[in-house]
Amino acid sequence: MLSLKIIVGSTRDGRAVDQITPWVIRHARALAGYDVEVLDLREWDLPMFAETVSTIGDFTDPSYSRPIVRKWNQTVRAADAVLIITPEYNHSVPAVLKNALDSLFFSFALRNKPVALVGYSAGQVGGARSVEHLAHILIEAEAVPLRNTVLIPAVHAAFDGNGEPVNPVTDHALALLFEDLQWWTGVLAAARPTSLPPAIIRTKAREQERAAS
Repeated sequence: MLSLKIIVGSTRDGRAVDQITPWVIRHARALAGYDVEVLDLREWDLPMFAETVSTIGDFTDPSYSRPIVRKWNQTVRAADAVLIITPEYNHSVPAVLKNALDSLFFSFALRNKPVALVGYSAGQVGGARSVEHLAHILIEAEAVPLRNTVLIPAVHAAFDGNGEPVNPVTDHALALLFEDLQWWTGVLAAARPTSLPPAIIRTKAREQERAAS
């Protein structure tokens, strides 16, 4: 069974994401072929990014600066697909989410994996700017961010008492997102065993070849 990790990208008290996460999880667990795990960053006390080559330890089995960073890398690397739920803070992603993604260091945990994005905000843009910034971050991580997203504006009034979206378009957007995610998960899972090594590793190998010649 394919592994889908849902990353909850807000940790502050009174967070609006607690309205969104149960709805996303419910629909995700209804999908065929996925084992769904929720990675709530409240439960991951990751240090502020401090990983370097010197903290990795054994390159074949990195130890990192702290055990929790190692566990974080191993957990995300086990995913076949990722869905990130993010608010918008000052036109971008929360620092805690950026830190969590930066902490995926050297493991290439997101490489060649599809990432679905759900954004929200109290305003009318529905987290569009945080989703746009997040897509750029994910490309640098060599992930495959999906074009179709879910954007939830006026989040505090976006769900009814039963936890369902007030606007039916929101449900439709999530259905489209999961259709795309399932297709890309299958395609990339099949292709990953034959994928090239990361560019940084191929570059290092070529430098070593040149030095030896």
